[in-house]
Amino acid sequence: MPKTAAVNLEPIRRQIGQLCQQIRHHEYRYYVLAQPEISDAEYDALLRELEALEERHPRLVTPDSPTQRVGGIPDDAFRPVSHRVPMRSLDNAFSREEILAWHQRVMKGTRGAQPTFVTEPKIDGVGLALTYRHGLLAQAATRGSGEVGEEVTANAKTIRAIPLRLRGDAPRLLEVRGEVYMTINAFQLYNKRAADMGEEMFANPRNAAAGSLRQKDPRVTAARPLRFFAHSYGAVVGSRFAAHWEFLQTCRRLGLPITEHAAHCRSIEEVIEYCQRWEAQRDRLDYEADGMVIKVNELALQGRLGMTLKSPRWAMAYKFPAHHATTQVLGVMPSVGRTGTVTPVAKLKPVACGGGTISSASLHNYEEVQRLGVKIGDWVVIQRAGEVIPQVVKVIDSKRTGEEQPIRVPTRCPECGGAIAKEKEEEVAYRCVNPFCPTQRVRRLIHFASRRAMDIEGLGEVVAEQLVDKGMVSDVADIFGLTKPNLLALALFGDKKAENLLSAIRTSKTRGLARVLYGLGIRHIGEKAAMVLAEHFRSINRLLAAPEDQLCAIHEVGPVMARAIVAHMSHPSTTRLVEKLREARVTLSQEASKGSKMLHGATFVFTGEMSSMTRHDAEALVRQRGGQATSSVSRHTDYVVAGANPGSKSQKAKALGVKILNEAQFKKLLRKRWPVVSDQ
Repeated sequence: MPKTAAVNLEPIRRQIGQLCQQIRHHEYRYYVLAQPEISDAEYDALLRELEALEERHPRLVTPDSPTQRVGGIPDDAFRPVSHRVPMRSLDNAFSREEILAWHQRVMKGTRGAQPTFVTEPKIDGVGLALTYRHGLLAQAATRGSGEVGEEVTANAKTIRAIPLRLRGDAPRLLEVRGEVYMTINAFQLYNKRAADMGEEMFANPRNAAAGSLRQKDPRVTAARPLRFFAHSYGAVVGSRFAAHWEFLQTCRRLGLPITEHAAHCRSIEEVIEYCQRWEAQRDRLDYEADGMVIKVNELALQGRLGMTLKSPRWAMAYKFPAHHATTQVLGVMPSVGRTGTVTPVAKLKPVACGGGTISSASLHNYEEVQRLGVKIGDWVVIQRAGEVIPQVVKVIDSKRTGEEQPIRVPTRCPECGGAIAKEKEEEVAYRCVNPFCPTQRVRRLIHFASRRAMDIEGLGEVVAEQLVDKGMVSDVADIFGLTKPNLLALALFGDKKAENLLSAIRTSKTRGLARVLYGLGIRHIGEKAAMVLAEHFRSINRLLAAPEDQLCAIHEVGPVMARAIVAHMSHPSTTRLVEKLREARVTLSQEASKGSKMLHGATFVFTGEMSSMTRHDAEALVRQRGGQATSSVSRHTDYVVAGANPGSKSQKAKALGVKILNEAQFKKLLRKRWPVVSDQ
């Protein structure tokens, strides 16, 4: 047999390298400089040419190739990541006077040295830390608690504004912090397409960014129009900056996008003027911004000023005031929640407010309607601040004509026609008392499938409404009996989408008792209480049999909660539901989590402010390791962890002889017994 001539791959390697370089250049022009040189179609043609070459020669594919942004589902998605330098929050200012007061503290701390300042919009996105080693993207992690975030590298790579390789001479190690966001225009287009296809829509751009970044499948993230802006840094090796402004220009040089609206201000008056300018023009921005960030520019002065437990002294956030608008109440529509609570929602004459058109606003409850004195036909002031649902804050009495109509408490549920009543006279809420109310069923189904409960991806509001409307689901257990033909009978589903939902439903069966209890939506039982109950009883049968006094004996469970649990668990509908879940092979027990023996039997109480994590995160770390986190100190408490400004719990611990740990000692204990949270 004649030998096959060896193929010279060097020309192909050079061609691939040139294409990679071209594509990176055009990504830099588009995302960093906002000065594209070619059309989207021409960019796509270059990418397709590169993909075709790499497909024929897979050995020549490099990890930083522009084609390698979207990979498979990673094994380490969302694992905990300790930040080398904590991602601190900022103190807020709400007025010119508070900015000037901060400036006085800065001047005192710099001991006469005159700083300059960098001022830039405070983008309302999702905090992200990108770690580059020798210029290559090595890791991406969310902010999380500030000290511990989540691994999202595979998803971050799909965001084309994030370079996989830095341009030019990059530091050996560079950790860049910034915000992942969705532009307002992209958000509106995405929601329009979602509505047309009958899919779930996002409430606002920040939720859209957060939900898109935290996807198990990077292909889903890749399909979302996400962007990234760099604004600060953590660890750096192999480079030094003298000033924050210099860092921002270095980001631009390296190919990292920064906001074009950052300004180098020479005085505090210039800072205030710049903040006021953007406060007046914030609706011109194509992204949500809830304020301006002000930083001392010179890094030497930043070092002199230092940090508090929670935030840097050399930076602060000036928060824009809430958006207000005046409009008219056209009517009031009662809305029914998953527990039957009936909430009055004001239907408004559409009005522009906070970058969007507002046509409805919350009135919270009927006691609030009385307090405000609002009537149908009234002219009112509405307020919208950031993500907060618009709310009516004031009635303009001077505009009344005498033809306004009072808002009456409904006597029947607007959804099912069932009776409405207060369970107790002292309660504020009115509830629909019909357990078969279809709207309550939909809301319960959405809650059961939510991320913090059973985490069934693809079962959102639109799907839940269809399942209930078509009679396929009457309670949450029915979802486990759904079949592919069931789903294909709905207009929402094609073959692949049906398979994906059924797969997510099967996966959810093993979430454990705590998730099931939280998903059942028992009144007064949140995520934490569900975990406490699951770890105490370990099985649904023991919980079903537990009387009130046994429940009250558990830390974190008071009389109100105990009564609610017994009332819910002893109801015949709950008994039937549990039996259906058992028949569907849903896990109704709580196994000890991996590593839980490390703190097995230890009871912790937290008091005061922690600097490196939230109290919720600290309690979660204890529970993950088999310990208990309670809210009150007793002789059964093993440790009290005292942060800054501890309250009476610390004094009670001393009186009872309970061991008191500071935050550093608590973290040392965790490292000693379970090394996951050790510094990298």
